[in-house]
Amino acid sequence: MPLDPQPRGRRGTVGHAYSPLNLRLALAAFGLVVSVVFAVLLLRAGAAVFGWLFVALAVVAAVDLVVVQLRRRSRRRAEGDGHSLFE
Repeated sequence: MPLDPQPRGRRGTVGHAYSPLNLRLALAAFGLVVSVVFAVLLLRAGAAVFGWLFVALAVVAAVDLVVVQLRRRSRRRAEGDGHSLFE
């Protein structure tokens, strides 16, 4: 399954993406950091259920980081120029 700059069947084009990828990348990174911190704190405090819930959220954020970075790379190859953070 190729990861194009914009998934098929979605609104938007390469020039005007439906999802602002750079902003999504920043939010996923923030979510990863926060989830890891809360997971460590909760697991050390003995709240294992909530700690593992935050571990799962951290895994989702990490996967989102990889997908967004692959789409950004694909967009950069298609267009050839950079974009601002809040495009």
